[in-house]
Amino acid sequence: MQKILVTGANGFLGSHLVYELIARGYAVRALVRSATNCPTISPLLTEKKSIEFWKGDLTQPDTMRGCAAGCAAIIHAAALASANPARNPALWAVNLGGTEIIIREAKQADVERFVYVGTANVFGFGTLDNPGDETRAFAGQRYSSDYMDSKVAATNAVLRAVSEHELPAVLVHPTFMLGPMDAKPTSGQLLLELYRGRLVGYPPGGKNYIHVADVSVATVNALTMGRVGESYILGNRNLTYRDAFRLMATVMNVKPPRLLLPPALTRFYGAICDAQARLTGRPAMVNGSMMAIANDGHYFASEKAIAKLGLAQTPVEQAINEALKWFQVNNYVI
Repeated sequence: MQKILVTGANGFLGSHLVYELIARGYAVRALVRSATNCPTISPLLTEKKSIEFWKGDLTQPDTMRGCAAGCAAIIHAAALASANPARNPALWAVNLGGTEIIIREAKQADVERFVYVGTANVFGFGTLDNPGDETRAFAGQRYSSDYMDSKVAATNAVLRAVSEHELPAVLVHPTFMLGPMDAKPTSGQLLLELYRGRLVGYPPGGKNYIHVADVSVATVNALTMGRVGESYILGNRNLTYRDAFRLMATVMNVKPPRLLLPPALTRFYGAICDAQARLTGRPAMVNGSMMAIANDGHYFASEKAIAKLGLAQTPVEQAINEALKWFQVNNYVI
């Protein structure tokens, strides 16, 4: 039985990866910061499934030494995805520094495949009629977002390891994931805010949405499919925020926000929040970078991953419905 190291194994995507791997007959070594804070995957231990925990910190190299020993492959899904504050050294320590550490461990273990989980935002986005793909250069410099910038740097580090050290890496880049087991929650927080009626309006931009389970299946497929050194955008449906919020509200049976937030207003609000953060030394509710991102349409195409990684296209409505049911069962909403 092949053993796969999964970093970020107790995260939103990581949890799905663990279940998908075990369902396919792999053994899993789950890299987590705390073995006592894994509500989504801890039940696998009591069920005596083929899983073991490795306690390590991507910013502490000594805790990572030997983590991939005996593993046939690595899926590096761990990342820090915080957007607030926009400038945050911790993002670089985890997203770039942590990736460099995992690359080192991959070379030490001589793994057969290294699957790196990035983000579609490292590519140039397009319009609804002409969405971006893997051939478009990064277009997010203007946002001054350390999350985006650090993920670009991490992607480049993986590609350098492919060309300079023959790292057998395949790179997958999800869009905005929705679905069950978002324990933190991360992207599911948007659904919770909408469900609770806390969204007063919608910005003029948009993004691409996908069921987290589809991302998980395609990512595990990348262990045996796809081409070394190639990137694959894992996405599904492009929606403006207006249409996305209406779709989410319809599925969850709540009222959608009806107020369009003009770009000038969102920019002004972002500037006010940035000023507040500078005065207090603490992040405000949002920041100028987040507002600038929300004003743009981050639309992507995934034909390459559909053809080469077997990426499924589960309806986004199903992802929303499954996410809400999971939140209800686990008492995130009453």
